[in-house]
Amino acid sequence: MSQHTDISTLSGSEKAPIFMLVIGYVQAAKLLKVMDHDEIRAISQHMAHLGTVSSSVVEALVNEFTMTIDSASSLIGTYGSTERLLSKVLDPERAQQIMEEIRGPSGRTMWDKLGNVNEGVLANYLKNEYPQTVAVVLSKIRSVHAARVLALFPESFAMEVVMRMLRMQSVQKDILDHVEKTLRTEFMSNYARSNRRDAHELMADIFNNFDRNTEFRFMAALEERNRESADRIKQLMFTFEDLSRLDSGGVQLLLRRVAKEQLTVALRGASETLKELFLTNMSERAGKMMQEDINAMGPVRLRDVDEAQAAIVAAAKALAEANEIVIAGSDGADELVY
Repeated sequence: MSQHTDISTLSGSEKAPIFMLVIGYVQAAKLLKVMDHDEIRAISQHMAHLGTVSSSVVEALVNEFTMTIDSASSLIGTYGSTERLLSKVLDPERAQQIMEEIRGPSGRTMWDKLGNVNEGVLANYLKNEYPQTVAVVLSKIRSVHAARVLALFPESFAMEVVMRMLRMQSVQKDILDHVEKTLRTEFMSNYARSNRRDAHELMADIFNNFDRNTEFRFMAALEERNRESADRIKQLMFTFEDLSRLDSGGVQLLLRRVAKEQLTVALRGASETLKELFLTNMSERAGKMMQEDINAMGPVRLRDVDEAQAAIVAAAKALAEANEIVIAGSDGADELVY
């Protein structure tokens, strides 16, 4: 999870869930009652991914809302705190629906969401459905994703689906609504529950946001108490050096998403292998200028390097979540980092 330490970097949609956590469930409930479904979902989405908010940001935000508090402390917005808040102000079914939408794949419509589900997971579910139902689903998602799903079906079943897609006319709205409702209640709810992160994944995210000294200190202490958990967290952690598993296309896309100054600081503390990977994926002129900037930089505080590298890792994770880049697994197999 991210750590917010500067209010100037927060958007209005990020400030709203912080403010609601500050004022507490009772007062937040009054605000939620006058919001529509999309507004509640948007705030819940940001709250669930909020992470740690420093006390200075809390104070600045409260002052911004022309309120005063006796003392400010750090807040952590998590799935749990979001779910507890929603359960106090919404009926259980609606609260569960919103949480499942947050936990499930991204997308405004059901078909958008299905397009972000791994093809193997989707194919495994659809192969137990009627071919006509599968034909409807594949006709509604992106062709490239439908092709990958279709290729994973047994050949006889795949051909049944193909024939129905060829003969299919416009689908009646009530049939489409029924298919969509079934997917939401049966597939998406199970998908969301099965994809909740375990404690080791959560802790790996927390360790990723430590500075190096804190990470080494905590990891050493954990290794003494529970070597097995420490080893698993190490495997789940994603570091700046892990970006070496990006292909050229992924590096180039990432380069377009990060600030040049930030990358210069990050590469100042990177291995020669990773530095070379980034520089060779720039134009010859840009790579030469970047190398000159790195050489001319001189000593850089380790904390600044850590912060720059963490920001670039966060950008890479966001691209991976959006299926815009793929990071090869350590065993050589192509897989997303999650």
